[in-house]
Amino acid sequence: MTARHSLQSAINGKVRPTKIARNAIFLISALTVVSVVVALAAAQSIPKPEWAVHDMNRPLPPVVDPGPAGPPVPAPSDAVVLFDGKDLSGWADAKGSPALWKLENGYMEAAAGTGSIRTKRGFGDCQLHIEWAAPAAVKGEGQDRGNSGVYLMDTYEVQVLDSYNNKTYADGSAAAIYGQYPPLVNACRKPGEWQAYDIIFYAPRFDKDKKLVTPARMTVLHNGILVHDNAVILGPTAQDEPQYAYHPDRMPISLQDHGHPVRYRNIWIRELKDCFAK
Repeated sequence: MTARHSLQSAINGKVRPTKIARNAIFLISALTVVSVVVALAAAQSIPKPEWAVHDMNRPLPPVVDPGPAGPPVPAPSDAVVLFDGKDLSGWADAKGSPALWKLENGYMEAAAGTGSIRTKRGFGDCQLHIEWAAPAAVKGEGQDRGNSGVYLMDTYEVQVLDSYNNKTYADGSAAAIYGQYPPLVNACRKPGEWQAYDIIFYAPRFDKDKKLVTPARMTVLHNGILVHDNAVILGPTAQDEPQYAYHPDRMPISLQDHGHPVRYRNIWIRELKDCFAK
């Protein structure tokens, strides 16, 4: 009888298991336990939300004046420049066609109806720098005012919004991890002024069975002020009850077209390699 047949017979209770079969059964049981433990550990590492999504009773972040805007921040020597104000060659729409956003004077501007755009390259763990400006002419209120978004891995959004003297739900204000965490403070500048996000992002990890091992984490600075400190991402930010689903370890950075002429400039990224090598 082969080892495989011995194992199957032992599992089915037909024969007394051989030493090989006993060892194989033990190994299978151990791997099953490890898989369950990993899944439970991943679930336990994700905090339970304290507030309902977009709860208007959730306290708004205190306002902090970040000071005047400065010139564009130069990209480090090891950065990948995603947008330098000259062209949109590194970007495409959701179908892979050329990006149709407006391009002039060193910035790109969301053109209503053209759709969101995303990088042609995919990224995982990274340090992302991106500068944006809400329209100088104030129109609308709440979410209908200077609305866009920066998506890591095309899935995890940092909200872009004109939150200067503009009340909305806390987890949808500027620099919020949308629907999950309000920023620690509201560091928005006036409409029309350039603002900056610096985002440190660690992608979620999945095992060979496509089960979550560790959730994504994010640190965000808005205009140089810390607004998220290693926040544990609950799952995709578009969901009322976020649930992780397997996705590749490298995905595009995307910018949202929400129908408002929000501008972007000086976008660069540093890939953080081997963050969990040890």
